[in-house]
Amino acid sequence: MSTTRQPGGSSAIRAPLFFAIMAVLILFEGFSSGWNSALGILNMGLLSAIMALGVNMQWGYAGLFNAGAMGFLALGGLAPVLISMPPTPGAFKAGGPGIMLAFFIAIVAVLAAVWIWRNLTGRLRGLAVTAVLIVGFFVYRWAFDPAVAAIEAINPSAQGNLGGLGLPTLISWPVGAVLAAGAAWLVGKTALGLRSDYLAIATLGIAEILVAVLKNEQWLDRGVLNVNGIPRPWPVPYEIDLQNSPDFVAKAQSWGMDPQLASTITVKLAYLLLFVVVLAVLIWLTQKALKSPWGRMMRAIRDNEISAAAMGKNVTRRHLQIFVLGSAVIGLAGAMMISLDGQMTPTSYNPLRYTFLILVMVIVGGSGNNWGSILGGVLIWYVWVKAGDWGPDIMAALASPFPEGGFKEHLIQSAPHMRMLVMGAILLGVLRFSPRGLLPEK
Repeated sequence: MSTTRQPGGSSAIRAPLFFAIMAVLILFEGFSSGWNSALGILNMGLLSAIMALGVNMQWGYAGLFNAGAMGFLALGGLAPVLISMPPTPGAFKAGGPGIMLAFFIAIVAVLAAVWIWRNLTGRLRGLAVTAVLIVGFFVYRWAFDPAVAAIEAINPSAQGNLGGLGLPTLISWPVGAVLAAGAAWLVGKTALGLRSDYLAIATLGIAEILVAVLKNEQWLDRGVLNVNGIPRPWPVPYEIDLQNSPDFVAKAQSWGMDPQLASTITVKLAYLLLFVVVLAVLIWLTQKALKSPWGRMMRAIRDNEISAAAMGKNVTRRHLQIFVLGSAVIGLAGAMMISLDGQMTPTSYNPLRYTFLILVMVIVGGSGNNWGSILGGVLIWYVWVKAGDWGPDIMAALASPFPEGGFKEHLIQSAPHMRMLVMGAILLGVLRFSPRGLLPEK
């Protein structure tokens, strides 16, 4: 096989070189700031790489600009709450039947409206659909509101929600992917017919709606009160259990390590093992898909929809397919992230971190290249974290030559914005000198 340079300056040694540089940066972090910090950056970097893989499937494979990755990530994060948390005693009995009845009423109302729209014509059709939806809404709220009030009244200071099923946390990860995929199917059926710029606006708005629901539906996930104490996935231990183990304490002391620090590092290594296994499975599947006839078809649709449609390909159906698959990967990452954090905090979801930054990872790594998404995910997260750490020092050094006054104070107070400045500079630099990313698509 030829190893000649590919378009965009790529070569056979380019990917190993960049991954080696990334490994050196992680090692440098470990030796300079401690392995606790290095493993924390690496774990979150791997989760960011999984998010970038999902966005890359949509944007890199099919050219779909999804500006609502945050919504599918948040929906995936709901899975550990519903699956892994123990049920709230008495909550389902108090309001569960009412909520199920309300959802049944909503589904019937929507199906009735669809049937009327398809089978009636003229002005009567619009009036009938409007009447069915209005009546359905009020009947839905008649069943829903009392049930929610009953659930939220149960121990509101600590619970006030339905709780979960008490199942192992690992089960919640694929459930998170399914939840995100289901939402993506509903979104795709209505939004994928839009032009690319309208699709971006629609997905961004839908993401904000999903996050708003999670913030306000206390009966579901406690809303802004947060859900704490989400169980960890097997085989990740708890630090306190390790610190109470005489064997572990003796082993840590024999290595010259503080038992508390050793327990924290052990937990992060266990998470790292899980994340590497999931990422390895995903990269294997995505690479197989990309090199298959299906992958070549998706790239053909991306490059020229008209020609692909002329060859008999159902473009809309394939767009829906890849939109659902990419969103499922994003939802999987959302469930894994909540398991890592141990809590569900809907207010922490913001477009800058969970949409813009993920797009930067895909663009910098190389759109259409799965390995580029992994590199971009880990590298950009590393720079994002370190820019926040180094920002105050850099800004203080830049401001030191200036006399005391408003201008100098303004520079120092602008230190928190160094992250955005650095991200913008990196994005502009990559687009100027390597417009196809650090690892361009072959």
